[in-house]
Amino acid sequence: MGAINAIVGALPSAGASGSGAVAPGGAAGGDKGFGNSLTGALDNLNATQANSDDLALKAATGDLNDVHSYTIAAAEANIATELTVALRNRAVDTFNEIMRMQV
Repeated sequence: MGAINAIVGALPSAGASGSGAVAPGGAAGGDKGFGNSLTGALDNLNATQANSDDLALKAATGDLNDVHSYTIAAAEANIATELTVALRNRAVDTFNEIMRMQV
């Protein structure tokens, strides 16, 4: 669950400034932009997957004493990847909907 919390925590919240308004610079609620938040979330996903891969290698070579830690890491990586794909799909659907709007 730590990976999911890291991904969700890295995303900017709409109400971070209290009013939900977008600042004149375009970023909502602070110096951290959406691009930086997205990059941080993807870095956390990559780290979660790397940890899972490392534990899988240790389990395959017999260097891992606790198989439960690999199982948990693999489940976290799987859930974090599914969440990322769902967010991407939602963003693409939203973009397509915006492109269909008539001006």
